[in-house]
Amino acid sequence: MDLTLGLVGVHAPNYPVNLIHLWNSGPDEAHLSVRLRPGSGVGVPDLKERLRLAFAASLPEVRVSFEPSDLVSRVMSFGSATPIEVAVSGPNLADNREHARKILERMRAVPGMRDVQIAQALDYPSVEVSVDRERAGLLGVRVTDVARSLVPATASSRFTVPNFWADPASGVSYSVQVQVPQARMTSLEDLANLPVGAAGPRSGTLLRNVATLTPGTTVGQYDRYNMARVVSITANLSGRDLGSALSELESIPEVADRSLWPARTRVDLRGQAVPMRQLADGLKTGLGVAVAAVFLMLLANFQSLRLALVVMSSVPWVLAGVAGLLAATGTTLNLQSAIGAIMAVGVAVANAILLVSLAEQARREGLAPGEAAIRGATSRLRPILMTSLAMIAGMVPMALGLGEGGAQTAPLGRAVAGGLLAATVATLTFLPAVFAVLAPRSAGSPSLDPDDPESPRFQKEDPA
Repeated sequence: MDLTLGLVGVHAPNYPVNLIHLWNSGPDEAHLSVRLRPGSGVGVPDLKERLRLAFAASLPEVRVSFEPSDLVSRVMSFGSATPIEVAVSGPNLADNREHARKILERMRAVPGMRDVQIAQALDYPSVEVSVDRERAGLLGVRVTDVARSLVPATASSRFTVPNFWADPASGVSYSVQVQVPQARMTSLEDLANLPVGAAGPRSGTLLRNVATLTPGTTVGQYDRYNMARVVSITANLSGRDLGSALSELESIPEVADRSLWPARTRVDLRGQAVPMRQLADGLKTGLGVAVAAVFLMLLANFQSLRLALVVMSSVPWVLAGVAGLLAATGTTLNLQSAIGAIMAVGVAVANAILLVSLAEQARREGLAPGEAAIRGATSRLRPILMTSLAMIAGMVPMALGLGEGGAQTAPLGRAVAGGLLAATVATLTFLPAVFAVLAPRSAGSPSLDPDDPESPRFQKEDPA
């Protein structure tokens, strides 16, 4: 390890600092950030798995969650601590908790999900103080007196009686607080012997004389979303892509079937699920719009539906090459690989235009479509190979994922390399055959523009 940063619990109540500035949600939580030494050779996913096993064996009652520390993952999770979060919200906390418990059991059975747990502390240890009002009244003790004695003994008086003292010399205000030292409050017996009551001759009554103290549990943290109480189930992933895990998560009946939800309760997926769905839909739309725009430009350039279809016949080969190399290398379809697929489509279409343009020119000169296709392929063999191989060679270092952070950009390089490999082979072998089948049989231009001299519909101007 090169550097560690740890924080256990929260600061003492006598420090007037808002807890919102801390990472931890309460004294029951600890945070530890670790930075590995460069060149250590330690794989982070394997290290997480080993630590999970070690913690489960030595600390079975401790909940552990390995949360991402990089800025990109935090931003893409949109406030969620983990990539996957299922939020059960509604006005009834008991119903939310029971439904979240059912989802929790289902999620623990999903392969690849780790650290599945409820994010909030719903069973936080507490001490229930039941005041006997009749006895307290006989002793002259009010419930307000009990509360004002308990708060300084367990926390600080600043939570109930804010008091500030202004220094006359400097004018700086200081918070004045009353707090019983924590070393004197170590058990229920110490708390039961706490003096309570108003100042005066009847003061000095012990808490045990007016109240009963019993250990219990309470909700340690209330989370709300749109004013509704929320119970969140968080989970990490190990050895599995986010898309397949979300698909299996969305198939859980308690998540997908609204009829199983309690009244006025809803279940929402958060974390990276929302941006991933939006990204996938946007990429599908973007790829379709790009292909349609290229097709329309080809149609306008060649003025022939058949020639435009010949050029576009290379696109399926690009997508097949991208999918093939991603599958062979165990790479998922993500933002980087989708961008690489679009790049590969652009280069493949450019190579196809180069071949079809020369073949069409040869066909207009009188050659048969098959012979014109062969001439186009042989004449443009070197430019197409040089363009594709140069692009593939430039993507090899990126595809190997070498160096720090190389794994994040490796899908882009692999998508471009796989798509161009398949597209180059298809352009030089399959595309000429498609041209020979779809190209017009008659010599001359297929243009319908009456102002084009090569068009059969060209109208000569009358000399008169």
